[in-house]
Amino acid sequence: MNQKLTNYLNDVFTPYDGVKSVTELKADLLSDLQERYRELKAEGKDDETAFNKTIESIGDIEETILEVANLSRSLERQVLTNFSASNLPKSDFAGVIAHKGNFTSSALHGSDFAGADLTGSTFKSSDIREANFNGANLTDCTLSVNDLSNASFNKSILVRTNFSISGMEGAKFTGVKLTDVTLNKIDLKKTIFEGCIFDGVDFKYCDLSGLCLDGQTFIGVKFDKSAINEVSFKGATLKNVSFQAFFSLTNKYYRSIKTICFDEAVMDKLTYAALKGMGAELSKVTVR
Repeated sequence: MNQKLTNYLNDVFTPYDGVKSVTELKADLLSDLQERYRELKAEGKDDETAFNKTIESIGDIEETILEVANLSRSLERQVLTNFSASNLPKSDFAGVIAHKGNFTSSALHGSDFAGADLTGSTFKSSDIREANFNGANLTDCTLSVNDLSNASFNKSILVRTNFSISGMEGAKFTGVKLTDVTLNKIDLKKTIFEGCIFDGVDFKYCDLSGLCLDGQTFIGVKFDKSAINEVSFKGATLKNVSFQAFFSLTNKYYRSIKTICFDEAVMDKLTYAALKGMGAELSKVTVR
């Protein structure tokens, strides 16, 4: 009869095989059922009656098992996505799914995140130099106070991604559409952008001095209180783009606007009028 009890529990627990906490629950429950069965037999019950009453004594066990399994799996996922304070240089994360991953204070120099789904993840105070984010999904990710020097973002998915106070010298964004992305207090002078579309992007307190943004598309972009000396937008498309000075439009900011190259750029009328009012050189601009 002990085997009959074991077979019964095996059938009930089969959908949750491999979940550690459920396996432990199964072992404890089997021990309790065997003890209850012996008690019923000692009371004079026949085998079938003792078995049925033993099973009835545990009630709706399937609901309990489901709750334990869901909790266990939730905790396992948390463990699998928590890489804070980890020493993982040159690690292979290519193609992984790690939603809301935690990569705080981690050594990730040269790690490969190509094609990974990192939605909602946090990278903070980490060494991410030369990391490969090509094709990675960085939607709703926060990257703050990191070293991202020479990191690669070829065709990465950047939606509501927040880059803040990070080193990005040599970081390369190629063929990327940046949607509602925020770049805050970052030196971008030596960051590389090629073939990108900036849609709803906010540059806040960034240094873009001398940056080449030729041929790229800017829609609803704000260069909010950022350094823009000698930025080149040659052949770029600008629609609803705004430039805001640190304070009022001082002579210094007017001089900065005049250093920007807009040759062969295409603009909407509002962007053109705003820049013209600031004294930008727009003689080679096409207005549409």
